[in-house]
Amino acid sequence: MEINKSAPILTVKGLDVSYGNFSAVKQVSFEVKAGEIFGLLGPNGAGKTSSLSAVEGLIIPREGDITVAGFNTKDKPLHARANMGVQLQSTNFQPELHVGEIIRLFAGIHAIEMPREKLSAILDNIKLGDAQNKKFGELSGGQQQRVSLAIAMLHNPQLVILDEPTTGLDPQSRRQLWERMEELRTQGHAILLTTHSMEEAEAVCDRIAIIDHGRVIATDTPQALMDKHKGDAEVIAASRKGKITLEDVFIGLTGKTVRS
Repeated sequence: MEINKSAPILTVKGLDVSYGNFSAVKQVSFEVKAGEIFGLLGPNGAGKTSSLSAVEGLIIPREGDITVAGFNTKDKPLHARANMGVQLQSTNFQPELHVGEIIRLFAGIHAIEMPREKLSAILDNIKLGDAQNKKFGELSGGQQQRVSLAIAMLHNPQLVILDEPTTGLDPQSRRQLWERMEELRTQGHAILLTTHSMEEAEAVCDRIAIIDHGRVIATDTPQALMDKHKGDAEVIAASRKGKITLEDVFIGLTGKTVRS
């Protein structure tokens, strides 16, 4: 696939989300290009989940425009959704169902034929070639996440949304998912990633946006943000290793207070 990295697959412009009188997201704007991993970072309650829910079409924003693969989610919600694949932090697949059954079920939802050879190829690609007849509940957390991501990619979406996909995984499983993300980037998919791991954001994201109190307060590459803020007093105070890290910048910009 020839990748046009100048073309945004996801555009979020002037997004406002409210719950009653509470404004959760205020004029949030960002874009994710083809062949890019874009991280949306923020403390608990900062507005990233509400922003993500609006992109996914789960909530209707009060204001703003969201465009996925050229389709405005207000005017063409089904077209936008058809170009989107979503992997959630926790899966809700029935644990007693076999892996092959789950994949065939979701293939049917997308009207995708799933002959035995294609199913085997999908499982081989995620290094689970022998898991077709295993119950989903028998898989490890990392294996479950690999199956979940494979299902999100069944219809070859242009935009892939990964909501804290490596939470609770061991280092080996986490690295495997990082490698899969990088493969998808190379294939030209746009990836929107949320994570609480600054190490993960620094390792895999091409650009990040930090959101706090409903507003985007910084957007750039991880290295550029570290270079820009390495002299800030709050960032220096947050540093515990002498060398400024993305986590130091994040805490320096959003504060040390623990959010519930």
